[in-house]
Amino acid sequence: MPLAVWLILAAGLLPLVALLPGKWSREFDNSNPRDPQYWADPFRARALSAHKNSLEAFPLFAIAVIVGLWQGGDPEWINRLCGLFISMRVLYILCYLLDKAPLRSLTWSVGFIATIAIFTTPVWS
Repeated sequence: MPLAVWLILAAGLLPLVALLPGKWSREFDNSNPRDPQYWADPFRARALSAHKNSLEAFPLFAIAVIVGLWQGGDPEWINRLCGLFISMRVLYILCYLLDKAPLRSLTWSVGFIATIAIFTTPVWS
């Protein structure tokens, strides 16, 4: 199975990874996990936002990988671009948690461009 397909799984797990730091507290009440007061703390709010954005980024990435491979894109290029996407998403989550907005926007943009490149690999590779 191509590395790119395994990286779809990794991308699917990133939303959970993004949310974990926000739950590392004894105050977290699993009986009421969506308590707005709990998530109002700035750090927890950023963790929740990183989680939501990771969920939003996943479908396009997964579809791009499937289309790129299915339509005959170069698997080596697709693997590299998938690695770039995952790297950017991890950095994006870290930037969100550390409140580094300009760098966060840059990592989001590079990840988005990587996704478009994955989708279009059959055209140019």
